[in-house]
Amino acid sequence: MAMDASEIERRIKAALPDAEIEIRDLAGDGDHWAASVKSEQFRGKTRVQQHKMVYDSLQGDMGGALHALALQTSVPD
Repeated sequence: MAMDASEIERRIKAALPDAEIEIRDLAGDGDHWAASVKSEQFRGKTRVQQHKMVYDSLQGDMGGALHALALQTSVPD
């Protein structure tokens, strides 16, 4: 079963409560998503560390219930 946008956002917010999150369905199939996540918690972290924080919030469902996630991370201005 695929993961919907609200569940993706809920999980990211649980791990990064201050995050501003935008999620888009890339293929219209509910299986391929793009997410833009902005959080102060990313400050001072490498891009790889930022992405790991987001992937960790998805609790191991990448490649399973969540087939694909194109991810962009940033810190607030």
